[in-house]
Amino acid sequence: MARHQMIPGTDKTECQTPKLARKRQAPESRGSNTPTDQESRDEKNAKYRSATYETLLATKGSFMRKSELGITDKSKRICKDLVETDQPVPKHTLFRDDAFDEFCQRLQGKNESRVIQDISRLIIPSAESLAVDGAKNLKHLVESVNEQWSSSIAFCGPRPQPDYAAGFGRSAFTEDQLKKFEPFLGYDPDTYSSFFLATFYMYFPFLTSEVKGTAALDIADRQNAHSMTLAVRGVIELFKLVGREDEVNREILAFSISHDNRTVRIYGHYAVIEGSKTSFYRHPIRTFDFTELDGREKWTAYTFTRNVYDKWAPDHLKRIRSAIDAIPPGVNFDVPQSELGLSQSNTPCFLEDDGQLSQTSFVASAEATPNTSFTQQTHVLKRPRRQK
Repeated sequence: MARHQMIPGTDKTECQTPKLARKRQAPESRGSNTPTDQESRDEKNAKYRSATYETLLATKGSFMRKSELGITDKSKRICKDLVETDQPVPKHTLFRDDAFDEFCQRLQGKNESRVIQDISRLIIPSAESLAVDGAKNLKHLVESVNEQWSSSIAFCGPRPQPDYAAGFGRSAFTEDQLKKFEPFLGYDPDTYSSFFLATFYMYFPFLTSEVKGTAALDIADRQNAHSMTLAVRGVIELFKLVGREDEVNREILAFSISHDNRTVRIYGHYAVIEGSKTSFYRHPIRTFDFTELDGREKWTAYTFTRNVYDKWAPDHLKRIRSAIDAIPPGVNFDVPQSELGLSQSNTPCFLEDDGQLSQTSFVASAEATPNTSFTQQTHVLKRPRRQK
């Protein structure tokens, strides 16, 4: 079970165990994306343009590199299989041999929207489209496209808004599991945020993709690192809740893909748990130019993504379900509004309008948010209480 944590510099009302769901100060409509919920591509990119964003992530315990110990041998084998296992690829696309070269040449210098329109689905296939087209084993997967993760609990500034994301839908869980899970999601998706949600309909996201045109792929990498920190954090907190965090320590729990009109970068994301400290890292899986050598690698990312959907996601879902099943029955939250603290939607990112990190705010952030696990920071969980 989650343990009682003292938060430095807080009073007694803030000394509590981590809250897996928290109420926002003002309800947000889920029927449409308002300007406060949804940002244009240029606006959402601005926060990540500065390399100092990587430093800010690091002060909060998320690192865009491998850890010293790296991932487990099991995860290494899984990554190898995901890269090397063949999958059927679509025919009659502009990736066919007689059109590939001209197609790629026409995309040189084009913007992000054009790259997304023309090739993104050939790099990262749509989980829902595959399910509709006959892959019934993917029926429990859902996706979002350029949609803000409004139901997540923020980690570093505004919530992520990935170009593409995949996770599990409500249908992936039994009614009994959903009943056990409900106190940790919040009873009203319009007013609660949770560690375990991205959008209100996506549970436990495990894949994001960010696309760039003429902009540097490093920006996409920062966006993916932010999103996948939230994804990995959700799984870690679930397993901490049931005292089984050792099962997910140093295991890859999510994937991200950054690409433009010629280059693809694939990463796995994981956490390292050392006592009460949790840190987040990424593992480089592949980086390649899919236009070279007559397009020899043009389907590599596509087949990798299909393998994530077909081979990795079912095992990941079983792992999550087993942890949910281990939640003691009858737990509930009693979270007074006075204990909720600041609204997560107001969490500062300490970036100026031009995307540069504010130096004074950076120092304040480093002091207020030490490099510890999320359960030790100010966004904390409240201990579940058995119903009488």
